[in-house]
Amino acid sequence: MVNISIDGKSIQVPDGTTVLQAARMAEVYIPTLCDHPELTPYGGCRLCLVEVEGARTLQPSCTLPVNNNMIVHTDTEKVREARKFVLTLIFSERNHFCPFCQVSGGDCELQNAAYREGMTHWPLMTNWQNYVVDASHPNFVLDNNRCILCRRCVRACGELVGNFTLGFEERGASSFLVADLGTPLGESTCVACGTCLQVCPTGALIDRASAYHGKDVQVEHHPSVCLGCSVGCGIDVLTRDNNIVRIEGNWDAPVNDGVLCNVGRFQPMEEKRERIVTPMVRKDGKLKAATWDEALDVVATHLKPLAGKNGGGVAALASTRLPSEALYSFKQLFGEKMQSSMVTSSEEGYPTAISADLAGELGKSFEGRLAEINTSDCVLVIGVDLVNNHQVAGFFVKRTLQNGTKLVVIDPQENPLDSKADFVVKALKGTDLDVIHGLSAALSQLGLAKTKAIGKAEETLKAASEKTGIGTETFLTVAKLLGSARHPVIIYGKGIMVDGGADTLRALVDLAHTAGVADESHSAMISTKGHANSLAAAQYKMDKPFEVNGHQAVYIALGDDVPSKRLSQKVEKVPFLVVQASYASQLSAIADVVLPVEMWAEQEGHYLNLEGRLQKASKSLPAPADCWSNDAVLKAVAARLGIEINENWKEQLYQRVPSVAFMEG
Repeated sequence: MVNISIDGKSIQVPDGTTVLQAARMAEVYIPTLCDHPELTPYGGCRLCLVEVEGARTLQPSCTLPVNNNMIVHTDTEKVREARKFVLTLIFSERNHFCPFCQVSGGDCELQNAAYREGMTHWPLMTNWQNYVVDASHPNFVLDNNRCILCRRCVRACGELVGNFTLGFEERGASSFLVADLGTPLGESTCVACGTCLQVCPTGALIDRASAYHGKDVQVEHHPSVCLGCSVGCGIDVLTRDNNIVRIEGNWDAPVNDGVLCNVGRFQPMEEKRERIVTPMVRKDGKLKAATWDEALDVVATHLKPLAGKNGGGVAALASTRLPSEALYSFKQLFGEKMQSSMVTSSEEGYPTAISADLAGELGKSFEGRLAEINTSDCVLVIGVDLVNNHQVAGFFVKRTLQNGTKLVVIDPQENPLDSKADFVVKALKGTDLDVIHGLSAALSQLGLAKTKAIGKAEETLKAASEKTGIGTETFLTVAKLLGSARHPVIIYGKGIMVDGGADTLRALVDLAHTAGVADESHSAMISTKGHANSLAAAQYKMDKPFEVNGHQAVYIALGDDVPSKRLSQKVEKVPFLVVQASYASQLSAIADVVLPVEMWAEQEGHYLNLEGRLQKASKSLPAPADCWSNDAVLKAVAARLGIEINENWKEQLYQRVPSVAFMEG
């Protein structure tokens, strides 16, 4: 620990702490513009200059490490004059006539910094040129006229997302932000994650959806969880007048550390589906509005005679976007109480069933945490597209590459990560099992196996080469990368189980032990799983393929999910169909009873993400008057059937051995 005095406050801080970080620990305010807590200190704006006793000149606090017994002054006359001079230069370089910018009036860090220094004008003549505003991107606008050259956006795009789309052309005051080599932002390699928007201190990057809808002082903040996929990113939902203004990443969230993808930040803002706001019952061939009592009576009348009917009376399916509480109530109602033989989830167990069964077979969890990616020196990706699915996990992979991490992609199809990989393996389709066997044999042949070497490695390798169409040299090269790594990671998706199923996953687990990815006490195997609560559905054993085999009724708790055409076709001829949904769809159109429920921002409940982290999603908006929570609807149906639903959802999550060990929060 190091002793330091800041404006007369004596504190102890860890060695390596910067003066700015120490000041924040001491609750001493130092203004900044280029600095951001999630980014590597840059020292570009010079607004954070402080006076250090013994130093000849003012020092940038964001890049200056503390020394023992250092004495720092942050509010001397010399410091204040320097700040005003820095702000004057920044204001004079670009068009910062604040009343014409959407973030003026409280959201602009440049403007706020000036007001704190008592500045209402600047003495220098403006010396700026007009830049063309780039409005080519569907989600945000780039206005270089507002840019202060802090490079937060460039650093965030590289350091946090690993995409490196943004950069600067020209030099000095003439520098301006560009995408790629001057490509319009909307046509560039931008992945539309919006991280640059969230870190921009001025109006240089403007969010189209939230423009002029409310400042930070005018909105309410609701920390919650993204339901876009099983990563379970922490989000901050900003609302005003019962409307979502925008969605931001929660910098304090342990899963994503503030980073979001397009699915989490922008897609929920683009929702255009028709909302269902009242119960409906089919009468004379047409769906007509009804009361809740009438709709529940119709459901009970049709379902009650089917309870316990040799397991074939009612087929039930629930979306994996539902909270754990609702999934468990669903399982109790239809599986335990009505004794249906067909109770499953919308993903039908494809991303989770085999791994859940293997965990039970092994008697223990065999997967690890997303944090393993951050310290990896070799990542093997197989059976998953991390650019288009589970994007934040893909960001974690891409940003480690700049630290020298090696990337191997195994995919018979074109994979968006191919261009960033050190080695790409294009085996024949359906030969993932043979590829894995070949890699295990190659590790043994090279003497890099961390466990007992397999027998007849050379023969196994040759056979794998013939079946996969991959040369033995390729196997040996990839095995050397994997086996030589100090901290290798394997990320796999449901693609590996399409053909080989359980055998492929068992072989992958064996490969993980052979390569040192996993041992008895640690695992760096990561499964991307499926939608938001697919792991919870697996824990409740709602993971079988959905089939309608003579069932007289089907109950679908869809929530705000989008039903597939395949699902609609499967149930279109069922004698009685109940759909519990937030939005109108082809499925609700053929239902006999439609029960309106809350959408994602109106509900609360718990979600189990891909690394076994149990997180609570909070309510951000009030639901329409006649829209109930998914759990409340299921309990109301149960009450009409004379069935009691208990609240042991959390206890039941732990009854099945999970593929990844659980943790809270």
